[in-house]
Amino acid sequence: MEFDKELDARNLNCPLPILRCKKGLSEITGGQVLKVQATDPGSVKDFQAFCRQTGHELLQQDEENGLFTFFIKKRTD
Repeated sequence: MEFDKELDARNLNCPLPILRCKKGLSEITGGQVLKVQATDPGSVKDFQAFCRQTGHELLQQDEENGLFTFFIKKRTD
C-alpha cells in the first residue's frame, strides 16, 4: 500500500505508539496516509480505538512475526 510518511514505533509499549502516531499525523495533511510499525500486541486494539475516536481511517492492518503494520489515512477537516 502506498503511504506518505512512515513511523517506527517498534519496541515501544502503550501509550507511546499512539503518541508517536498522533505526532506523525500532525506532520501530514488530510487525506495522506501514515504507515506505523509496532511490536506491542496491545497496539492492535489501541489503533482501532484511536481511529474510531478521532475520525482517522484505519485502511489496513497486518501482522507478521510479531510486527504489526498499520496504514492510517488522516481525516480531512
